[in-house]
Amino acid sequence: MKMGDGGFRPAYNGQFSVDTETQIVVGVEVSNSGSDQGKLVPMIEQLQERYEKVPEESLVDGGFAGLKDIEKASELGTKIYAPVAKPKDKERDPHEPLATDTPAVAEWRKRMGTDEAKEIYKERAATVECVNALARNRGLQRLLVRGMQKVRSMFLWFAITHNMMRRLSLRAALRPTLAAA
Repeated sequence: MKMGDGGFRPAYNGQFSVDTETQIVVGVEVSNSGSDQGKLVPMIEQLQERYEKVPEESLVDGGFAGLKDIEKASELGTKIYAPVAKPKDKERDPHEPLATDTPAVAEWRKRMGTDEAKEIYKERAATVECVNALARNRGLQRLLVRGMQKVRSMFLWFAITHNMMRRLSLRAALRPTLAAA
């Protein structure tokens, strides 16, 4: 995989899908591609297979926000919240639909120009990015295994452990409420 320093080294790219209310990891995927392009729809399909429904809304990193991904996610029934790329023409409003945009992409562009969508997208920093930071802080950045199956196993072990710890935290937060009832 190409690295930030311009070199190439063996590496993997892991993605977590996280419930924004609880910070519970609900989906895990691993690839050996340096880009997140094309990873959004397989994650939504994974969630659909596992939970028999697609998420109504998804907060995704800009790297996931390929126009084809946004269109397909919309077809699956998921409303995408992702930053709109800055246009090359600095005079053009990035939230104004282009003539070549499909209806789903045009709707996404307009939506992301609203204050409401910008507020919703801010949740990403305190949810998914928090889980990603915890993963790095807990050592999930330099793996001592090779091979897609082993790497996926490491990400799944992190997700299981993370979810168990979140459950304990969520339960402790509910305890005063339960005691009062």
